[in-house]
Amino acid sequence: MNKALTKYNNLTQRLITGILGAAAIITGIAYSEWTYLAIFLFICFFSLLEFYNLVGLEGLLPLKTLGTLSGTVVYLLSFFVERGDVSSRYYLLLFPLLSLTYMIKLYKKSEAKPFTNIAYTFLGIFYVAIPFALLNHAAFDNGYYNFEIILGALLILWASDTGAYFAGTLFGKRKLFERISPKKSWEGFWGGAALAFAMMYGLSFYFQSLTLINWFIVALLIIVGGTFGDLVESLLKRSIAIKDSGDSLPGHGGFLDRFDGLFISAPFIVAYLELF
Repeated sequence: MNKALTKYNNLTQRLITGILGAAAIITGIAYSEWTYLAIFLFICFFSLLEFYNLVGLEGLLPLKTLGTLSGTVVYLLSFFVERGDVSSRYYLLLFPLLSLTYMIKLYKKSEAKPFTNIAYTFLGIFYVAIPFALLNHAAFDNGYYNFEIILGALLILWASDTGAYFAGTLFGKRKLFERISPKKSWEGFWGGAALAFAMMYGLSFYFQSLTLINWFIVALLIIVGGTFGDLVESLLKRSIAIKDSGDSLPGHGGFLDRFDGLFISAPFIVAYLELF
């Protein structure tokens, strides 16, 4: 698919990839909890691989296989706990699994900074896998799957990204955070916010799982958290001196580029919904 799209300009690639990807994700989320699981397990797995490949470019040596396996286990375990298939006591299995990192590094004699590599192994799990795992908490209510919050949050995030992209491209002048991301502008931020709130308002008529005020707060968390998520990922890329996290998604870069808004916004959304 990547080769087939190379004949198009960046915007056309972006539109084609976005439409096809959105169709697959929306269908998977709405159809059943098992297709939802398959879609996000796929995204989580390849996002983890992408993260560990990126930090490896800096000469770091995180435990790519164990980190990806552990992050995948975190995601799967949270799904089955929230679905009611297994007890939350099984979360305790994560601690011995993660403790293997220290044991493995004892046998890596040539590494100059083993604890730095251990830290980056854990960072991949906390940065990528845990936000995806938290989405499972929002997807289930007393063991019953409800796609509305997950799908609504994604549609609002995509609306924010789309509005920011076009508003920033057409009107962007005042830099939002030039030190980290020179192309992002306040005009793009407000354009994204406007389209996200418009999407939220439309969704509130069809998705009744949340009241209008709760949808508003969720949208606000997505707009702000998504923006910071984008900036944090830009900070990661700048520290490695690369433009995109990968080339898996033509016109969008890699999985981290496309889903970075969830990494920061998901913890805030779930905390708000559960506590307030």
